Amino acid sequence: MTRNIDRLLDVMARLRNPDGGCPWDLEQTYRSIAPHTIEEAYEVADAIEKDDKVALREELGDLLFQVVYYSQMAREEGLFDFDEVAGVITDKMIRRHPHVFGPEEVKSSDQQTSRWEEHKAAERAAKAAEEGRAPSALEGVIAGLPALTRALKLQNRAARVGFDWTDARDILDKIEEEVRELRAEMDANSAQERVADELGDLLFALVNLARRLKVEPEAALRGTNAKFERRFHRIEALLADGGRKPQDATLDEMEALWQQAKREERGEA
Repeated sequence: MTRNIDRLLDVMARLRNPDGGCPWDLEQTYRSIAPHTIEEAYEVADAIEKDDKVALREELGDLLFQVVYYSQMAREEGLFDFDEVAGVITDKMIRRHPHVFGPEEVKSSDQQTSRWEEHKAAERAAKAAEEGRAPSALEGVIAGLPALTRALKLQNRAARVGFDWTDARDILDKIEEEVRELRAEMDANSAQERVADELGDLLFALVNLARRLKVEPEAALRGTNAKFERRFHRIEALLADGGRKPQDATLDEMEALWQQAKREERGEA
């Protein structure tokens, strides 16, 4: 019986075949596919957030197809193929888990996280040495990450070499300082660049607080986004009961309905 991964690789090869393949697929490049890969990763995360296992299976397939797509393009250029991609990640996982595939002992997930980072740091240092440059604690935190995620990774890297707050309450003081500085720029009608700079400092400090509280900032914000969406839909529904739309209501009316939606969620209505 033909394995499904082999079927998938064959489908991808046929889609990219100049003789009878798909015109759209033949036009694609690494750069043109990259945005689709990011979108598919978010759709995987969305299925997980919704605890929709049926959707998760489908979305994981879509994400796998992205890897197959890049691998086919690389194969056409004589660079590498899917099997080599799978081999590289397999070797890396074995190398980074010596407590499973070797003699090392790891007694907790925290210890494993620490050892994982040590292995990654050693790999980065080796790469820097090959390229004839000094390694940096921040090396490898790519610029293309979402800003919130990149802020968290930069802070984690800096913390590992001792550049970190010792108490979350100190970060609250920093947040209050950043709020004051932002308010001062707003009161002074400063240029947009200065306001944006202070707002960025505030966001960075908020990510730092989330890190110290062991709260994933992306997940926390996703939760708040979902809560806002849910409550705003309730406002729309309540207004629709009276034959109205949000644009027909005043801000005070919508705020009152928002508070009603909150009470309903808490079982207080």
